[in-house]
Amino acid sequence: MSEYIRNQILGIADNFKTLASMAGDIEQVARICTDTLRAGNKIMFCGNGGSAADSQHLAAELVGRYKLNRPAMNALALTVDTSILTAVGNDYGYETVFSRQLEGVGRPGDLLVGLSTSGNSRNIVLAMELARRMGVRTVALTGRGGGEMKEAADFCIAVPSEATNNIQEMHIAVGHLVCELVEREIYGG
Repeated sequence: MSEYIRNQILGIADNFKTLASMAGDIEQVARICTDTLRAGNKIMFCGNGGSAADSQHLAAELVGRYKLNRPAMNALALTVDTSILTAVGNDYGYETVFSRQLEGVGRPGDLLVGLSTSGNSRNIVLAMELARRMGVRTVALTGRGGGEMKEAADFCIAVPSEATNNIQEMHIAVGHLVCELVEREIYGG
């Protein structure tokens, strides 16, 4: 069992070494987020399952704090209101749970960040397509290849893995880096 654990950890380390080559892409997403917030707009996150949890986590880092004590930043997760999710899912279909919310709360100049390990989550793809029509910028965080979201988003970080757990590990690391860079850029530190 110890050898298995060791090999898993070394595999995770290799993923992160490869992810380091994407530093420029991560910096670009941080700039997009910073520009969005500086312009008085908001960042909206969405995802399914573990990616929904990561969406909530990253919105909380921006509204609360990541490393700096500073004013709240304008961010929210479209994954948290069970009444909206179940009503929209029941009345219009689960594929519309994010686009319907975006239609109500999104404004031109906002940013939608979609997280999906496959890059093919239909409800996120539809939200990104609507975002484009609404003048809302989009960033996709996906696994290797990017899936349909790569084409639907304005910018895509397709992390170097096809394993769901490893993709999610890298998504939260990318998200944490972005939160730190946004905090430092806007509030110093």
